[in-house]
Amino acid sequence: MFKRLTLARLVLAILSMALEQVAIWVIWRWLLPEFDIQLHVGVLIGVMIAWGIFGTWLFIFTTYTLKKQATVGLPSMVGSTGKAAADLSPDGMVKIRGELWGALSEDGNISTGEGIIVTGENGLKLLVRKNIGSVKH
Repeated sequence: MFKRLTLARLVLAILSMALEQVAIWVIWRWLLPEFDIQLHVGVLIGVMIAWGIFGTWLFIFTTYTLKKQATVGLPSMVGSTGKAAADLSPDGMVKIRGELWGALSEDGNISTGEGIIVTGENGLKLLVRKNIGSVKH
């Protein structure tokens, strides 16, 4: 999905860059002479190259930024591990990544301090199970 979106953005970026380059040439060829401004063709080439470099940088920067965006909220918590901050019988509080979350145990009661793993969401609560690999501290 992201590759198709990036390819579509690339095609649009190339088309818009071509139109921008034509607009720069039109300004240089017809608009500036109307105001009795004569610029050497080297200036035109320099401006077009600079604009092309800026457009390329902008495309790369936005693609990187869009790719880097993380999902936030409850769905992004699935697979995270933490500890029960209070007894879950079957609902209570868990601590994940230093934050307290309301949770609902799928394994019945979970004691304070036991390791948990997030398996899903139910409304505004996380669904959790005991994390077999963790040890109670």
